[in-house]
Amino acid sequence: MSRKAFMPGCALASYNPENVSKMTAHLKSVYPDLSVVQKCCGKPTQAIGQADLFNERYASLAADMRFVEADDVIVACQSCMNVFNKKGEFNIVSLWELLPKIGLPKEMVGKAKGSDVVFSVHDSCSVRPYTGIHEGIRWILDELGYKHVEPEKTRDTTRCCGFGGMIVPVSPDIAKKVMERRVSDMTTDHIVAYCAACRQSMLKVGGKAWHIMDLIFGEVVHATTDPPFDVLASPAKAWKNRYRSKKMLNKVMKG
Repeated sequence: MSRKAFMPGCALASYNPENVSKMTAHLKSVYPDLSVVQKCCGKPTQAIGQADLFNERYASLAADMRFVEADDVIVACQSCMNVFNKKGEFNIVSLWELLPKIGLPKEMVGKAKGSDVVFSVHDSCSVRPYTGIHEGIRWILDELGYKHVEPEKTRDTTRCCGFGGMIVPVSPDIAKKVMERRVSDMTTDHIVAYCAACRQSMLKVGGKAWHIMDLIFGEVVHATTDPPFDVLASPAKAWKNRYRSKKMLNKVMKG
């Protein structure tokens, strides 16, 4: 069996360390020799044209992947996936395509069959061509027992959430308009995304959004349930969570 390394990504670890550690434990139960690499892929520096800094950060990440002798890199972040794919150095597997093959934790299957919520599914714009990821997210919702519908502009025609390309620090007003347009596409009050930044964008303009991992590992969502707190709006809390994530991952890996 090929050696696998899991890379959760910066935003997800900053948002919810508990979910990251639980998913890592699940993957390790399937792949006992799993490694974990928690590091930035460099995409933010690439997005604002800092080519030298991007190459430096990616080189550091690639060195870590070679150190753990990873044949397959499992990624939960779509931006990380695209960075790796463009470099072409490692075999990349999206977590959202992998889960339908290995299954969810058994205790999570069917847990939300009694929920009265219908989720609108937001697809990340960075994975428009990846049908397997679109299908994987909907498979997860079906396995959990959540009802879901397609919004306006979905799958390969999905719209940007307003966070891409570092538009928020460059032009906050334009970013807000893009965020509001995307939320207006939704056909239900409840939104599920599989990118922590996308979820944050929805919340910024009043959308009720959850990350798909919230649905897997969190309490069952009902019509009266409020979405989780927007941790990423506080840089101090986000950095603290990233530190907590590393500590929790170390604990999982040590058993």
